Amino acid sequence: MDYLNLDNDREFDLLLLGRVAIDFNPAFNEQVKEDFKPLKQVHMFEKFVGGSPANISVGVTNHGMKAGFIGKVSDDQFGDYVLEYFDERGIDTSHISRAENGEKLGLTFTEMLSPKESQILMYRNQAADLQLDVTDIDEEYIKRSKALLISGTALAESPSREAAIKAMLLAKRNKTKIIFDIDYRAYNWKNEDEISIYYSMIAKESDVIMGSREEFDLTEKLLRSGMNDNESATFWLGCGAEIVVIKHGMKGSTAYTSDLKQFTIKPFPVEARKGFGGGDGYAAGFLYGLFHGWEIDDCLEFGSAEASMMVKSNNCSDSLPSTEEVFEFIKYEKEVYGEMIARI
Repeated sequence: MDYLNLDNDREFDLLLLGRVAIDFNPAFNEQVKEDFKPLKQVHMFEKFVGGSPANISVGVTNHGMKAGFIGKVSDDQFGDYVLEYFDERGIDTSHISRAENGEKLGLTFTEMLSPKESQILMYRNQAADLQLDVTDIDEEYIKRSKALLISGTALAESPSREAAIKAMLLAKRNKTKIIFDIDYRAYNWKNEDEISIYYSMIAKESDVIMGSREEFDLTEKLLRSGMNDNESATFWLGCGAEIVVIKHGMKGSTAYTSDLKQFTIKPFPVEARKGFGGGDGYAAGFLYGLFHGWEIDDCLEFGSAEASMMVKSNNCSDSLPSTEEVFEFIKYEKEVYGEMIARI
């Protein structure tokens, strides 16, 4: 079913706007295996491209979709690394520009204490991605895409927030569908009122909204606080959204559609390496199904499978799977745990 009524004559399936970072994860490969331990005890790290919209762009490209990225990277070797990484994977980089005043890509050091306990240490002073400017937003580029994904982190500071809002307005004008990945990260935000102002501004214009219960609470704070999942979905569908996805981590997630139906999925069981990165795989898998006209419960199953594959991985980008690998994973999990293991 085509929930979004996409314009299939457009060149790009999806443009993504927002954060690119560099992840340093405790090494876990054939040569070096850093066990679960505090970050201060880790000696060896592996370097990866990170940042939620960057990871999603890799994920959808792995599924054969054509993606482009709108962003800002540092004018140094880490910026080179990101551009070369995207180019190698077929992600269009024509609208990624360089920071001009020495701003650097954010650095993320991950701590993995147990399969269920992990956290990150971020360095994001003068972050390059937040220097995205309204002059970097090209209407002709947005016209060429079926949809635009805006990451909520891009709204944390100026000039990036104005650039994101301009992109949203141009997408609306040109009938490019808008996907809002709330993607809340505490860093760079000043207070919760500011979060609610900018998140709700984008959410009210979006066709698809994806986030955790906490992220929806932050978005709704100045509108109608204290809503449960059904109330949130009803509110945002009433604002014009076609699909609202609310996630509860290991408890599963539910998608609500404009025809007043809801669909719920559970995670596939895996032995986890980390507690993050699953959301990016989830988004890539869910959007792949959605763009190909699948039923929502099938989109959710595919996204949930990709999320589970990512939490068992040691990174959030290099290990994003191909379409065939996700189907193989689903087949294996159902053979082991039963046909309805993830469906409710």
